[in-house]
Amino acid sequence: MRLALFDLDNTLLAGDSDFEWAQFLIDRGVLDREVYEALNQHFYDQYKAGTLDIYEFLDFQLKPLARHPRAQLDAWHGEFMASRILPIVAAGTAELLQHHAGDVRMIITATNRFVTAPIARHLGITHLIATEPEEDGGEFTGRVAGRPAFREGKIERLDLWLAHQGKTWADVTQSWFYSDSQNDLPLLERVQHPVAVDPDATLRQHAQVRGWPVISLRQAGGFAAGGA
Repeated sequence: MRLALFDLDNTLLAGDSDFEWAQFLIDRGVLDREVYEALNQHFYDQYKAGTLDIYEFLDFQLKPLARHPRAQLDAWHGEFMASRILPIVAAGTAELLQHHAGDVRMIITATNRFVTAPIARHLGITHLIATEPEEDGGEFTGRVAGRPAFREGKIERLDLWLAHQGKTWADVTQSWFYSDSQNDLPLLERVQHPVAVDPDATLRQHAQVRGWPVISLRQAGGFAAGGA
């Protein structure tokens, strides 16, 4: 198996779908701007700094899902895709994904599946590992199910996915992981071909020390120029 793994936020997207979803709900008046906007920025800053408490953040992120019927959430998500996500798909994303068309392609992201599954479908990616929001009868409870796909949790969830395919890492003959974030260093260290994509300062420094490719997807042709 040749396995190509892609982070989503600030990698395939030139922005963060988690952050944008909360801002979408704030702008729509679903969430109180005075309460939620500062918290949304606070958690986003923590993530970028590598200091995020994932469970504290998920409490903030998932509870609003439990306050509204699934049908309403799905309708809002359609608007969210059109207004917030499609405009921030990175210019080089299609080229990178096409480069791996012959491999097993997977998006692996800490952002929850409700937000990310439609994005993965739009990008033509069948396999998705995301943080799982707990459901009861098709409605969200506001809690997380299982381990979040964050930091070392990405490795654990990927190992479980491989096991469900009847495989282990020994069956992966070639592996790539494309990410922008220092939070993904555990999985970047695991794969054969780690690639830093428009990386934060910590990941950029790490990549330079380790000799990893550093590429940009923010403009068409950036993938090829990066030499990955």
